[in-house]
Amino acid sequence: MKLTLSQLEQYLSKAAWILKGPVDAADFKVYIFPLLFFKRISDVYDEEFQEAFEESDGDVDYAKSAEFHRFIIPDGCHWNDVRATVEHVGSKIKGAFAQIEKANPDFLSNIFGDAPWTNKDKLSDALLCNLIEHYSQYNLANSNVEPDILGRAYEYLIRSFADQTNKKAGEFYTPRSVVHLIGMIVDAQQGETIYDPACGTAGMLLECIEHVKDAGGDPRTLRLFGQEKNLTTSTIARMNMFLHGIEDFNIERGDTLRDPRFFEHDKLRQFNIVIANPPFSLKEWGADMWVNDIHARNIAGVPPKGNGDMAWVQHMIKSMNPANGRVCVVLPHGALFRKGAEAKIRAALLEMDLLDAVIGLGSNIFYGATLSACVLVFRAQKEKKKSRKVLFIDAADQVRTGRAQNFLEPEHIQTIYEWYNGYEDIKDHVKVVSIDDIKANDYNLNIPLYVEKEIVDNLPGMEQTMADLKVSAQKAWEAEDRLKELLKGFSLE
Repeated sequence: MKLTLSQLEQYLSKAAWILKGPVDAADFKVYIFPLLFFKRISDVYDEEFQEAFEESDGDVDYAKSAEFHRFIIPDGCHWNDVRATVEHVGSKIKGAFAQIEKANPDFLSNIFGDAPWTNKDKLSDALLCNLIEHYSQYNLANSNVEPDILGRAYEYLIRSFADQTNKKAGEFYTPRSVVHLIGMIVDAQQGETIYDPACGTAGMLLECIEHVKDAGGDPRTLRLFGQEKNLTTSTIARMNMFLHGIEDFNIERGDTLRDPRFFEHDKLRQFNIVIANPPFSLKEWGADMWVNDIHARNIAGVPPKGNGDMAWVQHMIKSMNPANGRVCVVLPHGALFRKGAEAKIRAALLEMDLLDAVIGLGSNIFYGATLSACVLVFRAQKEKKKSRKVLFIDAADQVRTGRAQNFLEPEHIQTIYEWYNGYEDIKDHVKVVSIDDIKANDYNLNIPLYVEKEIVDNLPGMEQTMADLKVSAQKAWEAEDRLKELLKGFSLE
């Protein structure tokens, strides 16, 4: 019987519990994810070996042949080799990782990250042995666990760490519900190219795969590209793709705004779909380079030095296929109405008639953050009926309120998508607005300017107010009289 999602989630949670104490919660992922991936590829290797071994009537050399294995595991570098080690376990792990990366340069280069496995102050031999034994209780081969289930368990752990992970530079884990909404809007099709310039752990790329799969298409025809600045996060993204059973992808590490990595014919590569939840309001993002950007991404102007929101937008638009490209980006609400350089950029982009929709989401739906966000949708070629128009959606009330956090439920996502797809005015929620009307508001995209909420006046009339006031005054006088009577009992006379 194959492992369930619940079993796998508990499995990973227990691994985190073992590390608790010597290791900060924010660093759990640095150790848990590489070990999980190591266990997975070791078990898959054993499964592939056994199949080839039986096929060859017991020929060991035949079963070890590279053609039968997705990844090569050098001698002495298998999970079982590490499990048999009781001293200097961290060194054994580090050495095994290095050899596996060296043996698989095309796929696994730097996949395991740079965690300090040999730091015995954090990771004693006893702790690592305990952790390895915990991981050893399950076989993670394909016959025992589906890749997508393992990937979902993996996402569970990523989400669980969201509150502890570093929030500086405006980085937040994107709720799966928001990712799902974006996937519905961009509507990935077979054979398309998809790019996330701030891919994090690759959740948005994986959502597009699921979208195609759910529609009955072949996700193997998709070509996936991502770039991520953070070393640990970029390695997690690659592991996440492998753990979901995806092999045709390219995740690059690097600073997208300063050093984009995807080119075609000496120009920025253009994609059918560009999606991202980039770091909000990023400071020191590289404004000095954008004045004369060698990639010509300043199509609408140079954003302010202390806020990179509109740099991400312009990079994504520049990376959009001019024939059928679409862009979907998550931004803070401030990007809709901030003045100065950003206002000029909004004006230029609107006059290019690329902006398709502005969707305002409810507050407190991002893990570990109380902020509210919006989604901007751009299209290279808008439908004729949408020419020089922008759809505004106020979805602030489409949430389930929780004690510490609000949630977008499936019904909320479906409602928002239907509003987007319907493209018609809906009282209190949706408004189709001409660019000329937006221009009259100095190109301000603040949603309440266009989606007006009906104010219900529940205040009592003047007559009722005076009657209530008289009652209140009478009660006050009566209370004063009782107080005076009470005080007489304490008289000193």
